Amino acid sequence: MFAFDRVAVLSDVHGVLPALEAVLAEPEVAAADRIVLTGDITAGPQPTGVLALLRAQGERVLWVSGNADRELVEFRRGERSQIPDPIAPYAADRLTDEDVEFLATLPTTRTLTVRGLGEVLFCHATPRDDEKIVLVDSRPARWTEVLRGVPDTVRTIVCGHTHMPYVRLAHGRLVVNPGSVGMPYGRPGAHWCLLGPGTDLRVTAYDIPAAVERLVAECDWPGIAEWADHYLNARATDAEALETFGARDGRASS
Repeated sequence: MFAFDRVAVLSDVHGVLPALEAVLAEPEVAAADRIVLTGDITAGPQPTGVLALLRAQGERVLWVSGNADRELVEFRRGERSQIPDPIAPYAADRLTDEDVEFLATLPTTRTLTVRGLGEVLFCHATPRDDEKIVLVDSRPARWTEVLRGVPDTVRTIVCGHTHMPYVRLAHGRLVVNPGSVGMPYGRPGAHWCLLGPGTDLRVTAYDIPAAVERLVAECDWPGIAEWADHYLNARATDAEALETFGARDGRASS
């Protein structure tokens, strides 16, 4: 199987165009063989701009769907009347019909061979579910459940969903979360990862006050000023996020 030398991984863009632009301008992202998106691409203030910019990259971009992308599609198709994320209905309404059909076709996983890492499985939350929670400190039993059914040939799993970067071993497999491009928890900046031959967690600094101003100017969702200030400045700490998510990773019932 052909092995890629360098793969840039971008997760949880959440419709924040200035953050995405900053990451795509990184020389090592521009030079990567492929850019893999691990879901939750459009649920945010600038969904159509984000989609247009990513699709303009052509075949270099490999897409994986996230739960938020699925929810936008279901909302637009009338398969659900509500979405938990307050800004998501706004994002869904701004997608074109063609955008919705494109998002509906995205796979839930992809597997590539990356030099130095072998077969790498990319997913949003876990290989079998786009919403289940796994964290850097999730218990071994949780990882046993999450990794069940993943082929033995896959030795690295890359996921997103929880918006916090980490690298850890789980039952002999390397698990990588690049963090969030557009909605980081714990520290500001656009988080991403470079794979090959190892794993390199990165964060791209960009002009956040200017980005907040731009979102307020370009997005007419009523709560955009508070949303942009909270998420772009990473007002939610990593400790707060871990406490919130920890109740959902199975530890409470252990």
